[in-house]
Amino acid sequence: MTNEELLEIIEKENADTAKYRHRLGVCTGTGCMSSRSDAILKELQAEVKNRGLENEVQVKKVGCLGLCAAGPIISIQPENIFYREMTPEDAVSVIDSLDKEPLREKMIDTSEPFFYRQEKNALSNAGVVDPERIEDYIAMGGYAALIRAITEMTPVDIIQQILSSGLRGRGGAGYPTGLKWSTVAKVSSDLKYVVCNADEGDPGAFMDRSVLESDPHRVLEGMAIAAFAVGASQGYIYVRAEYPLAIKRMRAAIKQAEKIGLLGQDICGTPFNFKVDVRLGAGAFVCGEETALLNSIEGNRGMPRLRPPFPAESGLFQKPTLVNNVETFANVSSIISDGGKWFARIGTEKSKGTKVFALTGKIKNTGLIEVPMGITLREIVYDIGGGIPNGRKFKAIQTGGPSGGCIPAEHLDTPVDYESLKALGSMMGSGGMIVIDDTSNMIDMARFFMEFSMEESCGKCAPCRVGTVQLYNLLGKFQQGEATENDLFILEELCDVVRNTSLCGLGQAAPNPIVSTLRYFRNEYLEKIKPSADQAKEKSQ
Repeated sequence: MTNEELLEIIEKENADTAKYRHRLGVCTGTGCMSSRSDAILKELQAEVKNRGLENEVQVKKVGCLGLCAAGPIISIQPENIFYREMTPEDAVSVIDSLDKEPLREKMIDTSEPFFYRQEKNALSNAGVVDPERIEDYIAMGGYAALIRAITEMTPVDIIQQILSSGLRGRGGAGYPTGLKWSTVAKVSSDLKYVVCNADEGDPGAFMDRSVLESDPHRVLEGMAIAAFAVGASQGYIYVRAEYPLAIKRMRAAIKQAEKIGLLGQDICGTPFNFKVDVRLGAGAFVCGEETALLNSIEGNRGMPRLRPPFPAESGLFQKPTLVNNVETFANVSSIISDGGKWFARIGTEKSKGTKVFALTGKIKNTGLIEVPMGITLREIVYDIGGGIPNGRKFKAIQTGGPSGGCIPAEHLDTPVDYESLKALGSMMGSGGMIVIDDTSNMIDMARFFMEFSMEESCGKCAPCRVGTVQLYNLLGKFQQGEATENDLFILEELCDVVRNTSLCGLGQAAPNPIVSTLRYFRNEYLEKIKPSADQAKEKSQ
């Protein structure tokens, strides 16, 4: 594949697209598919065929359009009309409305902040391209960055662009991506690996799944550029088996890229070789930790390793290994195309670019969003999210999943970046955001996440294996109103022990929901403490 061949595909795709007067895109992400969007797609295609409009109206599947609360969604271009809550029975009405009055009762108002307050990069193709056609991706400029990287740039040039972009790992820890790449690149080895961590397991999180389902080639291109930069020849995408649609589309994307010479041997006529395979995880949350993930790929039980050595030096099969998550790789191609400084123009001093979040919970506009770093929590909740439904009041927002914390209303004006969230006792995590209203009890929330961490503990180290169970049981005493002041003391002490002595990030971060709710909602714990005998006697008098 050369630049000239890439341009030929682009010209052909543009010519094919131009012949249609109307282009209909049906969201076929998992959320909309669960509401029969596949049947909507078939009905629209059948209606177009029945009317002999095949050369005038295009109907195709697209990825997630973001506003999941309104799904299934249909987009109509070039009119830029979006219809919400569609059914297969609406197909006739949709085709009837073309060139006529639109179905106003079904229209989504695209002038709302949900749309204009976002800034798309990793999600720029989501809802636009057919995720099962490589030609669609190429028509949007896809794989141009890879060809440029391996034919015009050196590995040092590529890593320098990633460094200057300020991109940090989007999997949770926020480690500088360029620094990780440069570490792997410096290690001498006959074989190196690039691994995409798609083991997304946080409750309420669906960022990585949506990117894989909506734009799989973007992830593959980012992985290939990374492999060239660090000197790797083999890649693995580790994705949980509960994501069948993402797995299907990733496997199809790999075959398509191999077929036209963008993956495999002698890519673009250069000595660069890079093969990618998909590995399925069994759903263990701990495998989101990179060393546990590597153990699982090797066919071993998913349990974390002691570090050092770090994966960059001795990872998969004891070879130097680069591990980044889905969203991190999805940002790479645009950085190479537009430059590190272009990416770094967005965000804060230490948190550059945009971030994808799954916005869920007690919020009007649940869905997938991508926003510039530094946007405030208030802007996300009330502008993009549309506020709290049913007249309820905002109480807290959980960021970072079970490893994060609950942030109260008094901190809604906090900018969303790595340092600010950490200072509040929470974290960025991979991008889950759960909004909590005033009907929720914070002890219940803390125990829900502790139950998750307890059940997902791999059991390798005692602080996590035993400590999470004890914390869960202590929270149960508070729920039942049977806790004492000493239980509160033990709860706080045990949180400190588990956090500071667990082997991996799962145990180290497991107490965060408790610590944050104790920090901001301590009164709810105090209200559940059983009075001592003296206090009960005094009260009775």
